[in-house]
Amino acid sequence: MLRWYDTHRRTLPWRAGPGERADPYRVWLSEVMLQQTTVATVGPRFAAWVARWPDFASLARADEADVMAAWAGLGYYARARNLVACARAVVGGHNGAFPRTEAELRALPGIGDYTAAAIAAIAFDEPATVVDANVERVVARLFRLEDKAATRPAAATLTPAERPGDFAQAMMDLGATICTSRGPKCLLCPLREQCAAYAAGDQERYPVKPARADKPTRHGTIFWARNGGDVLLVRRPPKGLLGGMRALPTGPWSAEPPGLADAPAPADWHLLPATVEHVFTHFRLKLVLATAAIDRHAAPDGALWWPIESLGEAGLPTVFAKAASATGEP
Repeated sequence: MLRWYDTHRRTLPWRAGPGERADPYRVWLSEVMLQQTTVATVGPRFAAWVARWPDFASLARADEADVMAAWAGLGYYARARNLVACARAVVGGHNGAFPRTEAELRALPGIGDYTAAAIAAIAFDEPATVVDANVERVVARLFRLEDKAATRPAAATLTPAERPGDFAQAMMDLGATICTSRGPKCLLCPLREQCAAYAAGDQERYPVKPARADKPTRHGTIFWARNGGDVLLVRRPPKGLLGGMRALPTGPWSAEPPGLADAPAPADWHLLPATVEHVFTHFRLKLVLATAAIDRHAAPDGALWWPIESLGEAGLPTVFAKAASATGEP
């Protein structure tokens, strides 16, 4: 695997080059950004982020609202809040430098088992076993595993004492480019001769995925409140879904049909024909849009009037950006 990696490694903006030492900050940031997000999406966002906040100290000083706005569109917004909390913990409790061990890393905000292992291995070359979705697929096929719980113990038997960080990245690259979910390029795989699934001819059966439960559907109303060329935005509560983000006002999201009772201010509200649908991790959301012109003094406390023509700079979460686009006004 290491020989294959030395020839075929991907060039990624957060990855150290051959013979270079990895930057723990960039390793950590990229691993958090890449959770449930593609490399193609993360690449330009990562570059913009490190240009603005290049290290732990600068991120620790950042305004959380600015960080949340910069994160908009990457999803799973608790990750952004944890990035700030973790940077502040590193600066305040570790003199601005990451600890090296998995156990110490797991004690920091937002760092779980996978991220701790990835940082320890890639940033510090500690012999940690890193299992992301790509590695899980490679290992499941290599050992022909039926049970997902067996993946990590099996992967641990492969992790070498020599260059464990490069080995982890090699396994990630193999899964991303060769041992893909569909149409794996087995003839190009350096592990082909050791692969039990290849020998059995059932590579694409692995990893075995459990049946997905149907997601419940929730309904709600998003309010597009205008005053001249501005639209009303609110800050969502700091805890909970999309916490701390700028957003369009909305009523509760529930199983009940949506209505206008939770409008942000009294006005002549009317529903638009457009609707918005969005899928979160645990539920589907169907929204109707209500619009009205309202007086600035009628806006709720803490509300913000934002120029419609520059609404793209507000850092709205994807569901609210979809709603804004559906009005036809931005």
